[in-house]
Amino acid sequence: METELITEAYLRGRLLYRENGSHKGDYGHLLLVCGCQTMPGAAVLATGAALRSGCGLVTLHSTGRALQAVVNRFPSAILSEDPGPCIGTVPVSLEKYSAIVVGPGLGQAPGTLEVLSKLLFSANRAGIPMLLDADALNLLAAHPALWSGIPRGSILTPHLGELRRLVAWNDEEGKEAAVRSICRDSGCTVVVKGYHSRVYLPGGECLVNTTGNPGMAKGGSGDVLSGLAGGLLARGYASTDAAALGVWIHGYAGDRLASERTAEAYDSSDIIDFLWTGFKQLY
Repeated sequence: METELITEAYLRGRLLYRENGSHKGDYGHLLLVCGCQTMPGAAVLATGAALRSGCGLVTLHSTGRALQAVVNRFPSAILSEDPGPCIGTVPVSLEKYSAIVVGPGLGQAPGTLEVLSKLLFSANRAGIPMLLDADALNLLAAHPALWSGIPRGSILTPHLGELRRLVAWNDEEGKEAAVRSICRDSGCTVVVKGYHSRVYLPGGECLVNTTGNPGMAKGGSGDVLSGLAGGLLARGYASTDAAALGVWIHGYAGDRLASERTAEAYDSSDIIDFLWTGFKQLY
């Protein structure tokens, strides 16, 4: 199967541009279903990255603690409160969103499983692409019936541990075959996160990222990627391009941080503040 590097040259021909006279409604509305009372930080990181992605509007549906944490740092986010200690309700009017991110800091409470199921099948019927990460993937692994609800054109972003819960393999060749099977059967793009993350496309191609460094191996880096790539999906990029652009810009921000601060001395929240460097390099 074809393998291609994600480089500046690869991405520049795929960039979307903004028109004079346009307004926020022209650039998509992302819904984030992330965070719970014990993991509000994941929602903060995903929301912050989404707001730097270029999409027009970002709504976070989460618990009160997460919403308070988000509004304190990112006041431009729209807030949708879930009254319980974990996600237990489905946001209203899903049809107004152009993409949905679900998973970071979500938890695996029984009520959350029900919400995930309703979100998947409702988005599927409405043709809204999704990005599934973290606990959304863990719930998917534990409840295979959910697979049929994933909208085609969505993105899955497992790290190796989450991938092993989704599929089994014995060697690298087996892993490649298993991931390609997921893409083919679901019509989704799969990002296997790690050093030089690999992006697998539904048509069988594999894209290999060329940015990133070991300093990104810290809690929350994946939440930042979810918000960024989800925002790009809402912005109007196809899932394949949103995933490729997301991992490259995410890694480029990490590389700039490593250059300025060393790989040891930055954290995932710093990546949000450096996402602009990747956009500037491409544009």
